Amino acid sequence: MRILGIDPGYSIIGWAVIESNLELVSFGTVQPPSYLALNDKLVTIHDEMKELIQRYTPDCAAIEKIYFSRNTKTAMDVAKCIGVISLTIKMANIEIQEYNPTQIKHTITGYGKADKSQIQKMITKIYNINTIPEPDDAADAIAIATCHSLNMSVSLNK
Repeated sequence: MRILGIDPGYSIIGWAVIESNLELVSFGTVQPPSYLALNDKLVTIHDEMKELIQRYTPDCAAIEKIYFSRNTKTAMDVAKCIGVISLTIKMANIEIQEYNPTQIKHTITGYGKADKSQIQKMITKIYNINTIPEPDDAADAIAIATCHSLNMSVSLNK
């Protein structure tokens, strides 16, 4: 089963595609031009997500839930991006699961308060790669997709 992992944002959206047997297919980022107004960025995000879905044909998707932000404007803009990403995925008839940061950290490292470097180190071990995927947003998307794969495995074994 092919899984699309998404680390949402409005400037940089990390994405990763993995197989459920924890084979890393590809990863990268969607980066709308910074000079665009938010509504135009949302169109770019939709178009690029649609293209990723067509290219990699995922069976399911996982996205990180937005967490409390002190900057309300930033949180609102990220929420808009999550809405566009979720709609694009659902329009392709792909199920999407949300995970909060603590769930992702716990699934990947066994510790819900792990820091970014601990997650990145585990990703390199899980996928047997020598370097941490860059940028961080792409590495986070790999962790999100991996979290979903491992949680699916647990659900199937219950």
